[in-house]
Amino acid sequence: MATMVQAVRLALHVGETKLGVTDIFGEDVGPPLGGVFTATQGLRTAWNSPLDERGIVGAAMGLAMAGQKPVAEIQFCDYAFNTIDLLKLAGNTLWSSNGDWNVPLVLMTPVGAGIHGSLYHSHSLDAQATRIPGWKIVMPSNPRDAYGLMLSAIQDPNPVMVLIPKALMRVKAAGPDEMIPGEPEDPRALGKMIDAPIGQREGWEPEWPETALEFVPIGAAKTVRRGEHVTVVTYGRMVGVAKRAADVLSREDIDVELIDLRSLHPYDWPAIAESVARTGRAVFVNEDTEITNFGEHLIRRCVEELWDSLRAPPILEAGKHLPGVGLAEPLEAATIPGLGSVTDAIRRCVRQPDRRVGNSRPRRDFAFTWTGEAPVGPFDAYERAFRHR
Repeated sequence: MATMVQAVRLALHVGETKLGVTDIFGEDVGPPLGGVFTATQGLRTAWNSPLDERGIVGAAMGLAMAGQKPVAEIQFCDYAFNTIDLLKLAGNTLWSSNGDWNVPLVLMTPVGAGIHGSLYHSHSLDAQATRIPGWKIVMPSNPRDAYGLMLSAIQDPNPVMVLIPKALMRVKAAGPDEMIPGEPEDPRALGKMIDAPIGQREGWEPEWPETALEFVPIGAAKTVRRGEHVTVVTYGRMVGVAKRAADVLSREDIDVELIDLRSLHPYDWPAIAESVARTGRAVFVNEDTEITNFGEHLIRRCVEELWDSLRAPPILEAGKHLPGVGLAEPLEAATIPGLGSVTDAIRRCVRQPDRRVGNSRPRRDFAFTWTGEAPVGPFDAYERAFRHR
C-alpha cells in the first residue's frame, strides 16, 4: 500500500521505462537524496540541477523542444513564482508557433500548507497556475490518483503541471479503491522494495513491482460522495477535510455531495454543473488565498450559467489573503481552511433561505452525460486542432 510520494515514484519509474521519459531533474532530485520528499529515489534518469528554478524550467523547455521528454521538479511551489515568464512561454509555444512546436514537459511541485512550513514552504499555486494558458494543471488527493495523473501528464504532448499536496506525501491509501493495481498490499514490503536505506546507499538498487499502466484522464472529476442537499467542490488536501466535514454534518441530517476535481485545467464543468443544478447549493473549498481565487472563477460560472437552479448564493472557503502562512500550528490553522471552518461553511450554505421560494421562473433543467472522456472546452478544441496538423 503506497503513500502518495511512493505512488509518484512508481509512476516516474513507469514513465522512464515505458513512456519515454528521458530526464527527471531538479534540486536534490538525483542521488544520493532522491528528492526532498524522496519522490525520485532509485530512478535511472534522475539527476541534480543547480539551485536555480529559472534554469530548471528553461532546461526542461529546451529538452522538450529538442525531442526529449523531461520531468522537472521545483522543490517547493513557493519558489516557482520567479519562473512565471518562462511558464508563460512554455504554455504559449504551441499557439504562437501555429501548432508546429509541442512542449512535452511535466513540472511537478509540492504545494499547500499542513506541515508548518511558514513563509516559503506553505504557499499554494492554484490561482497562479490556472492563469497561465496552455498548461494543464492537476492535483491528486490520494496515491492512486497521483499515480494515474502523473502517467497522464507524462503521456501528454504539451506542458502539464502536477501539484502535489505536501501534507499528503506520507499518507497511505485509505482503502483498496485507492491502491495502485499491482502494488504489494503490505506497506512494509513495498518500502523494502523501493525505499532507499538510511545511511550508506552505495550499491543499492530498487526492486520495482509490476504496476499497471493505469491513467487517470486529465479533466475528469470524481464524485467521492453522493448527496442531495449541497455540492462541495474541492481538490488535493481539502478532499479529506471535506469528507470529515460531511461525516460531521450527516449527524445533523445534512447530506453532502462531494466532488474531487482532480484537474484544475481543463476542469470537469459538466460534473460540477450537473451536481449544483440538482442540489441548488454549492461550496468551493481550497487552500489558496481568497482574492482572485480559482474557486471564485467556478462561482462566477455557477452564477452566470446556473442562476435559475441556485437555492442560495455559492460560498467560497479559502485561505486568508495574507503574505504567508503562520509557522506555529494555531497560526497555520487560523490561516487556511480546516475541519471547523469547512463544516461551518457548508452548514451556513445549507441553512440559507431558499431564494427560489415564491419565484415563478421555471427551473432550468440540465442533462449531462459522462462519456468517460475529458470534456471538450475551448482550450481542448484548439489543442486538438493543432495536434492533428
